[in-house]
Amino acid sequence: MLVFPNCKINLGLHITSKRPDGFHSIESVFLPVGWTDMLEIVPAKENQFIMDGLNIACPLEENLCYKAYQLLKSDFDLPPISMYLYKKIPNGAGLGGGSADAAFTLKMLNTMFSLGLAIENLKRYAEKLGSDCAFFITNSPSLVSGRGEILEPYSLNLQGYEIVIIKAPISVSTAEAYKMVTPKAAEYAIAEILKQDISAWRDSLKNDFEEPIFEKYPELAQMKNLLYAKGALYAAMSGSGSAIYGIFRERIDFGQTFKDCLVWQGAIKFT
Repeated sequence: MLVFPNCKINLGLHITSKRPDGFHSIESVFLPVGWTDMLEIVPAKENQFIMDGLNIACPLEENLCYKAYQLLKSDFDLPPISMYLYKKIPNGAGLGGGSADAAFTLKMLNTMFSLGLAIENLKRYAEKLGSDCAFFITNSPSLVSGRGEILEPYSLNLQGYEIVIIKAPISVSTAEAYKMVTPKAAEYAIAEILKQDISAWRDSLKNDFEEPIFEKYPELAQMKNLLYAKGALYAAMSGSGSAIYGIFRERIDFGQTFKDCLVWQGAIKFT
């Protein structure tokens, strides 16, 4: 069975409080986008895991796809599998690529071995793997709260717009990013801001991670400014970084503007 796990971007991100469990409470809207990995799982005589593509240093025991298999195996009599993961979504980018791979693994194993898990059951397993894993079970625009596991469907029509995502050779760990921010109550609800015309988002739709991360990595701020200079209607950092994205009315030729970066561009289809 072959699938193509896609990543997400954050439309706004507020860090509203530090929780007793050590996590942070957030407010954001997650939007799925079409930058994908490739994941294949087939039955096998013995377990095998192969990762190819981007060189992402990760011991097998820490890989979220492997953890997803082991998590289900603890409750179901799963047979051995061969899993092949081709990575195109960079890590340390705020795009949730690893979480997407884990969620798609859960869905694939559920289908392949007729486990009979409903969506809500799959979400509960996903929550054990990471704060934003559950989002990729339904994989549709969502208003997100809690530590990232509370999801409400959010209607957002961006069909016809183009998005470009730029990943510089800089990675920001989630733990590092959270140490840089001071939680505070949001001045404006992201869900209300997104009801405005996209041209108004620039002044009001904020990612709380941007200010401290841009101070440490000013080249990321420069990339955001370059996207606006190229005509972006809105540009921001996704999640805890370091990917920067821009939303455009039409496809843009960037030439050699971001020659040292990973660049993905495509139409927004998940609305």
